[in-house]
Amino acid sequence: MKNDPIFETVLIIGGGLIGSSIARACQSANAAARVIISDNDPKVRAALIELGVGHEVVETPQQRASQAGLVILAVPPGIMAKAAADIAGDLKAGTIVTDVGSVKEAIINDVAPLMPAGVTFIGGHPIAGTEQSGPRAGFAELFQDRWVILTPDDEGAETTQRLKEFWEALGSRVTFMDAKRHDLVLATTSHIPHLIAYALVGTATDMETVTKNEVVKYSAGGFRDFTRIAASNPVMWRDVFLGNREATLEVLGRYIEDLSALKKAIRWGDGETLLKEFTKTRDIRTRIIDAGQDSATPNFGRDHQEDDER
Repeated sequence: MKNDPIFETVLIIGGGLIGSSIARACQSANAAARVIISDNDPKVRAALIELGVGHEVVETPQQRASQAGLVILAVPPGIMAKAAADIAGDLKAGTIVTDVGSVKEAIINDVAPLMPAGVTFIGGHPIAGTEQSGPRAGFAELFQDRWVILTPDDEGAETTQRLKEFWEALGSRVTFMDAKRHDLVLATTSHIPHLIAYALVGTATDMETVTKNEVVKYSAGGFRDFTRIAASNPVMWRDVFLGNREATLEVLGRYIEDLSALKKAIRWGDGETLLKEFTKTRDIRTRIIDAGQDSATPNFGRDHQEDDER
């Protein structure tokens, strides 16, 4: 027997990878009696209807915003505020609005002031996603045993606990975090790795001493992993780096210092320093596996992550 729905109606704005996966998970777990998805792309809407994702698919969220007890903004960070502004006047008191963006402080600062009286905005970020994009890439199990970070003003509030219960119904593990700390942590674990991947793949394909064909033909496992990360949605990641500029630059500065130290060790044949650093970083990999954060399904940043990827 399925549990009673947590929300009567959930409106998801954005029908890409994350939005469509939330809808699928909602329906599978009976977390909402009715799931409505809005997307302004007719091809996305057609795919959602064909796949049977959601109970209703609409072009504009204003059509159904007044019916929703929970609204989920599953669009790229750069248009999050516009998506919120479009529905603000149609929301009813008591509604919870959340997002799935991998940047939190900038989104909260832009979106929270737009909410009318009686409507609560709670920043959210499911640490789940793949390099694939669009509604056909979504699946209900995407959030199973994955962390969802919520950044509420009041962790004990009824609205916060209700949103926590919703994500737990989808199979997620929920934790609370300050928005600024979230952005620093994700800059370290997701944003900088993506930046490095984009830079390394770009360097490899631009080098005059090798051809692109050789890069493809002789790609080793490590480089293939970088290309998978670098295949993520470029629009979304542009928005992430612009939205999380301060934390990204802080972590990037530390990384450049550490990389320079390794460069120096290689130049001077300092094997002891190299061995020390490689042993230390290997321990991090062991801890990630022990924490259950390793999976055959790639979860880079969304997450999704992460945000709505086309």
